[in-house]
Amino acid sequence: MKKPIRTRASALAMILAGLLAAGPALAEVEIAPDNGKLLYTGRIDFSRPAAPVLSWPGTQIAANFTGSSLAIELDDQNGQNYFNVFIDGEQKAPLVLQAEKGVKRYQVAQGLAPGAHSFLLTKRTEGAEGATVFRGLALADGGALLPPPSRPKHRIEFFGDSITSGAGNEAPFNGRDDLPADKNSYMAYAQIAARQLGAEAHVTSQGGIGVMISWFPFTMPDFYDQLSAVGDNDSRWDFSRWTPEVVVINLMQNDSWLIGRDHKLQPEPDENARIEAYRTFVRRIRQLYPKAYIVCALGSMDATRPGSPWPGYVMAAVERMRKDDGDKRIDTLFFEFTGYGQHPRVRQHQENAAKLAAFIRARMGW
Repeated sequence: MKKPIRTRASALAMILAGLLAAGPALAEVEIAPDNGKLLYTGRIDFSRPAAPVLSWPGTQIAANFTGSSLAIELDDQNGQNYFNVFIDGEQKAPLVLQAEKGVKRYQVAQGLAPGAHSFLLTKRTEGAEGATVFRGLALADGGALLPPPSRPKHRIEFFGDSITSGAGNEAPFNGRDDLPADKNSYMAYAQIAARQLGAEAHVTSQGGIGVMISWFPFTMPDFYDQLSAVGDNDSRWDFSRWTPEVVVINLMQNDSWLIGRDHKLQPEPDENARIEAYRTFVRRIRQLYPKAYIVCALGSMDATRPGSPWPGYVMAAVERMRKDDGDKRIDTLFFEFTGYGQHPRVRQHQENAAKLAAFIRARMGW
């Protein structure tokens, strides 16, 4: 018996029937960066609303959504930035993204159960690693954004150096701590304390920076007002956009090395000049935030070792502001040097965060 001959027309009909039986093709749902249901935190450059730029450590994007999958599209400047992605509030096991240079889509969740989900993207690294443009999200077919998470009740801004950025905090205790992969601003004392206090945090920090001198040609007085954290630049942050209730300043560690130890700043400032340089910067912050409670902190590296003069400079500057300016909403707090010679690790950040959170609760009644 001969087999029936399939004509071209009958073959096409069978293919079409198969496609119809399979149902409509699935299509991802694209979410643009300017969608009003996305919650942004930090100094983010929105000069192009459809392409916001994240550069500061700890800048965040959060949302609630439905759908079985989630992808994030980033355009990274140098391929050196790292991000945390938390799905459904799972704090202990973030997905860590190493951003590749250029535009790339990262699949961060698949096979999610039906119903509502949440995500949080946080920049682990600093402006030193470059900027990243957020290009949007992609949800599974039928997915949608839900109303955004609520903003925390309180606001704290941190001005600091590598300690505040969390440099090396995830490195081994006996290993090098200068790798971007081991830098996690989310687990630095600043953001840990902010979460404990129910506060939104802006982290204005850069490893190696000082008040009078840095390991590079600009200092915090040059840097603190920038919109972009990528080096010394002419961008300007609009301070009226976001006003903190508390400001924490943790600076002078690098000054203590470069001036007190290495004598790199010549002519070398005497004690009064060191006090006045610090006071001048704190006064700038006071002018910006007349009602904020300012905490002048230092530590927990060796600038607070026993016998160090640097905590004394901070205390003297604060006392002068109290006496000369009548500033009653300012205080000092020092994180003890543990004898560990490298950047604080997560355990030490947790201890310092607990101390800072307790201090702010006592002063602010939170």
